[in-house]
Amino acid sequence: MEVYKFGGASIATPERMEGLFPVIEGGAKPLVLVVSALGKTTNALEAIVNAACKGEKQEAHQLAKDLEQKHLEYAQALLNSDNYKKAAAELNVYFTELQWAIDDTDASRYDYSYDQVVCIGELLSTRIFSAYLNEKGIANDWLDARDIFRTDETFRDAVVDWQYSESQAQQLAGAVLKQGRSVITQGFIGATADNASVTLGREGSDYTAAMLAAMLGAGAVTIWKDVEGLQNADPKEFPNTVKIDAITYHEVIEMAYYGAQVIHPKTIKPLQNKDIPLYVRCFLDRELKGTVIKNEVAGFAYPPLIINKKNQVLIQATTKDFSFITEYNLSHLYQIFNELNIKINMMQNAAISFIACIDNREDKVKKLVEALQGEYKLLRNENVSLLTIRHYTEEVLFDLTKNKIKLLEQKTRHTVQVVTM
Repeated sequence: MEVYKFGGASIATPERMEGLFPVIEGGAKPLVLVVSALGKTTNALEAIVNAACKGEKQEAHQLAKDLEQKHLEYAQALLNSDNYKKAAAELNVYFTELQWAIDDTDASRYDYSYDQVVCIGELLSTRIFSAYLNEKGIANDWLDARDIFRTDETFRDAVVDWQYSESQAQQLAGAVLKQGRSVITQGFIGATADNASVTLGREGSDYTAAMLAAMLGAGAVTIWKDVEGLQNADPKEFPNTVKIDAITYHEVIEMAYYGAQVIHPKTIKPLQNKDIPLYVRCFLDRELKGTVIKNEVAGFAYPPLIINKKNQVLIQATTKDFSFITEYNLSHLYQIFNELNIKINMMQNAAISFIACIDNREDKVKKLVEALQGEYKLLRNENVSLLTIRHYTEEVLFDLTKNKIKLLEQKTRHTVQVVTM
């Protein structure tokens, strides 16, 4: 048994979904299929929750109606008349859930409201995909990932209760697989003990696939993308990228930690723990070799691995009474960042100041400033970028930072990080 994960780009149009049939038909059955929302649906749902939280609920409901119509038209393009009617009835359950979630939005509980709305995208796409595959003769059972993955209440970046979720995966998905039928479920989502929907962080579908592989004893995980494999940098931003044929779990974890969007930061751990290889392959051309990620890769010299995180904020907190930034101060600062669930992408401290580079999320930054300004004088640079290069050379570093203002730079033997504007 293997796990296949399909992202939004792979099912962006009905033609794209039809193009996946040979990929699935050629896989060893049964399969576990983990699927994202259609195309830009998550972005559309984010617009809906943002409008609702601004009090523009009529606008939010209209945007939801537009999204409903797009999904119905998508399903109608794929399915015969009888299967479309059945799928439309199933989709209507989640259209109703979306409308209820809009009514329930609360700007003071933005992350909670976000998850109740945004989770709908994966539920809709997988219902359509399941109906299509059944119509094409690939026997599968649709499962709601919220019945499998129990989490805490850290909305938008929930922590999975592994023991409970593993038991549910084996009970629900395992029973289907034993019958020789494939499983189709959603990436990215789960639920709390009180049945509130949660999301696992952006790109969390990869994490879902990895967890299911580990929980169900899969032989491999394949992430199907619209690129030929992992590149050493984002080809949309950097010219002349290099494809990586094989890479270790360790290197991918480093890349993910520094912000690379190809593989979710939490994806690798469950695979490494069970020594399950992860393949990144192109759904547009199954003949391409792709990239394999595994424990050991012999005789391979990595090119510079480049990650550039934009829309960052560099915050400097200086003690008002000129007291040193000691272990006590650092512990207090870490506690504040932890309580606000803010990841520090880069940090440095001097005698009386602490500097942190973080994602520029307005709600998080506002709360951080409120928590710090009582004891610290705050300075910040907005709209900066954090460039990280693994296996860097001085030539590459110079080329990527020339004509830019360096605000902060840190180096080790293998890695350099630079905050620029």
